[in-house]
Formats: sequence, C-alpha cells, structure tokens
Amino acid sequence: MSPRQPKGKPETATRTPRLRAAPAAPITRARTAPAAPDLSATPLEAIHLAGLDPRTLIAPNFHVYELTRSDFASRRGIANTFQNDSELRAAVHLARQALQPVRDAFGSFTPNSVYRGQPLERALKDKPSTWLSTSQHATGEACDIEIVGMATLELAAWARDHLADFDQIICECYDPRRGPNSGWVHISLKAPGSGKNRRQCLSYVADPESGRLVYVPGLQASA
Repeated sequence: MSPRQPKGKPETATRTPRLRAAPAAPITRARTAPAAPDLSATPLEAIHLAGLDPRTLIAPNFHVYELTRSDFASRRGIANTFQNDSELRAAVHLARQALQPVRDAFGSFTPNSVYRGQPLERALKDKPSTWLSTSQHATGEACDIEIVGMATLELAAWARDHLADFDQIICECYDPRRGPNSGWVHISLKAPGSGKNRRQCLSYVADPESGRLVYVPGLQASA
C-alpha cells in the first residue's frame, strides 16, 4: 500500500514567459536621383538660363555644367557662370557642332575650357578690373580640348577636316619635344546670326629665334 501523499496545494507548472519578436525594421529603399533634364534636341531659342538645372543635357553627351567648368576658377573662388541667354546659347551651339562630333569620333572627354566670364578672364590673364576680354571664350563661342593619346596637331587637323563649320582652329602651345599631347586645340564657332565663320587655321607656337609664343598661319609645330 503506497504511502498517502500529504495534503496541500496542487503543484502548478512554471510558465516560461513568451518573448515577443522585435518588430521588423521598415524596408528602406534607396532614393534614386531624378534623371537630368534632356534638352539635347531643343532648339536654341527655347533654352533659357533662368531655372536651368546644371545637369541638363544640352547635347547627347554634354551637360550645362561642363560648359562653365574651370579648375582655375574653383581654386580662386571665381563664380564662372553665364550672364545671359545669348552666352548660354552660343556655348550650347558650340557643344552641339564641335564638342559632340569630337566625342562621337574619339569617345568620352571633358573640355579643358569653354565659357570663361570676364572675372575669370581677368584672373587668368592678370588684368585689372576695368579690362574687358575680347576672347571668344567670354561669349561662349570657343572651347579648348585635348584627347588623351592623340597628338594635339593631329586633333587640330581632324577638326579642320571633319567639322561642318568653324570660325578658328588654333593648335596652341604644341611642342613635340614635350610629347605628342603637349598643348591643346582651340576651336571657336560663331553663334547663329552673329556673322559668317572665317574657317581660319592658326598655330600658337614658340618662335625659334626669340623663344616667344607667336601666332602663325596654318597648323604646324613650329613658327
């Protein structure tokens, strides 16, 4: 006969508290920047400076900001910006008719310089505040370009032979003793309605006697 269990309160099972799962973190999706406006096929007269996004495409492979970009201006704290629609449209015309054909032929590149406002021109050329530049860069009608791996003189000759029109092509500061990429090519193109392009080819090279840089007719390596 089994011993009698003592009377008392029945045993109760110990309940393990149930842990609640932490709420799932909300899924955050990376925000993608809105696409740059595309005015690459927009007529010049419909392009306006007011409210223009610097990222706007104004040619198939060129943006507005590339037309005013200047390392020198950035270092000096100079705001190199278009002052009016005329300057902007001249630079856009140049990008479409000169920069884009070079890009199509040789691939991606960034122009050394396109538009240079008067403050930047004065700083570059160490001129007083009353001086006004007559350079076509100051009106948005000129650019300076280089193509890595292509001789500067060869690039100038290509532009002469392949661009539909141009005002000036200048092979500047090219010195084959310093390598085929020395110097740069200056290309200018008058804005529509501002006159006939001269189709002039020049070189800005060192004079062998004085050593000074001089302009000479044609595309060549020496004066």
